[in-house]
Amino acid sequence: MPATHIALLRGINVGTAKRVPMADLRELMAGLGYSGVATLLNSGNVVFTSRRERPERAEVRIEEAIAGRFGFTSRVTVITAEELAAIVNENPLRDAATDPSRLLIAVLKAPLDRAKLLPLAERSWAPGLLAVGTRAAYLWCPDGMLESPLASEVGRILADAVTTRNWATVLKLQALAAR
Repeated sequence: MPATHIALLRGINVGTAKRVPMADLRELMAGLGYSGVATLLNSGNVVFTSRRERPERAEVRIEEAIAGRFGFTSRVTVITAEELAAIVNENPLRDAATDPSRLLIAVLKAPLDRAKLLPLAERSWAPGLLAVGTRAAYLWCPDGMLESPLASEVGRILADAVTTRNWATVLKLQALAAR
């Protein structure tokens, strides 16, 4: 049975080194045999349908295809539409955040990596906040991501094992996946 997946590509169209036209990315995904391919914004967020392929296998295939076609690497995290819905429903900071662009959702490549973040959840990040969920960490960065010691620390600890999207983007991805 086909399942809807979301691929979160790390670093695509951020800076100048990894620019990929979204039409080319959709073409690449269709060439891998995925259907219903749709991109969100110009940022490397892709919703697609796959038959019986595990997200971990899709990650490897997409990473290899990007390297082969575009000549650079990009870490890819693939989650199911159900996992994305759980991430959205589990968000304990949605009421604390007053600006959805500063509420960051750090999607873990491997759910077991959440253990690395638990010590951070015991610290104060005022005026920011951190909550660690099952598959994502929720970061309220009222001064912005670039100015946030919390965002820096999460990135330092997890490096390529996490990719971050703001709340507004996550909700748009959820709507796109539900189409």
